[in-house]
Amino acid sequence: MLEKHLYMSLSAVEIASLVNRGKVTARDVVDTALALTAERDRAVRAFTAIWADTARAAAAEVDAAIAGGARLPLAGVPIGVKASEGPTSFQNQRLVAAGCVPVGATSVPRAGTGWQTYGSTDRGPTLNPLNPAWSPGGSSAGSAAAVAAGLVPLATGSDGAGSVRIPAAWCGIIGFKPTNGLLPARDRVGLNSPGVLSRIPADAAAYLRAVAPNSPPVAVAGTLRVVWTPTLGYAVTDPDIADAAMHALDRIARAGLCHLIERPVELRDPAPAWTALRTGTPSQDTEDLIAANAQTLREAFKGTDLIATPTTPHPPHGHDGPGSRMSVALTWAFNLTGHPALTLPAGTTPNGEPVGLHLIARHHADTMLLTAAERWHVSA
Repeated sequence: MLEKHLYMSLSAVEIASLVNRGKVTARDVVDTALALTAERDRAVRAFTAIWADTARAAAAEVDAAIAGGARLPLAGVPIGVKASEGPTSFQNQRLVAAGCVPVGATSVPRAGTGWQTYGSTDRGPTLNPLNPAWSPGGSSAGSAAAVAAGLVPLATGSDGAGSVRIPAAWCGIIGFKPTNGLLPARDRVGLNSPGVLSRIPADAAAYLRAVAPNSPPVAVAGTLRVVWTPTLGYAVTDPDIADAAMHALDRIARAGLCHLIERPVELRDPAPAWTALRTGTPSQDTEDLIAANAQTLREAFKGTDLIATPTTPHPPHGHDGPGSRMSVALTWAFNLTGHPALTLPAGTTPNGEPVGLHLIARHHADTMLLTAAERWHVSA
């Protein structure tokens, strides 16, 4: 096995490099991940099932492939798999083909509840590694907690209204939703995109290369132009949240990594249209709202490269639920429009609560978005 602290310090890309060069074996990496999870998941409750035997067998297959001369882009990387999709989903099959080893199922909300920003296990709710009193967000709760706790460097998620980006923001990590339609949707109306949670943007970029190798490259030419909006024209965002996200963006700008453009981006509240699509009751009003927001974003992107907002309008709530607050207020507009979006850690509020900086790019500019995130991650 690897030394546990060494394993926890390695990115997915670094693990794959070591395995491909024969410096460590996939079996050693996976054994370390399993031992660490057995030791530390009691304090997090990120996993609902551990697949130790199948993980070790899969790691042995990776080692045999490497010994035979293969080079796999994510060789030997342990991953958590969102329980609601399982190991046979499209993105997980692609990740396994790239050398990843699924080690277990990560928690999701219990069916039939009125809110989705938590994870359920037979040991109790999933806890946020930053503070056990906070919800980790959801619905990819266990995936976010497993990555933030260092149990795995990558975990899969799915994002129908913000379910990758919200838990990533509340657990202080990266959450990436690709352009809708780039990967097969997880629902019949195309709102729910597969996605990934990671500790660094480079690992999210490696994920995209593995699951969507034909994703069009979009170069980052010069200094990116960014429009900031704390509300998108309709959300009620806490001032402390908006200030923390804006300060992170300002640090990026002061480092010369982006140029801030003053321009309003005012969308119509997407709630009625999102709800109508999910319940199968769309109307002309639904189509009109979606069309209006799409047109506003087309105009906005004529003069800018990225739109930036806070990821959520409020900080993590406790395990008693969000009350009347809508955690998805700033994210679900882009499930309707299909734009790629990513959350970066953006520091904390004065009370120490984690804040995410939410970045949105043009359709199919996923690679540009990830490149920007890689450049900006330390500065934010």
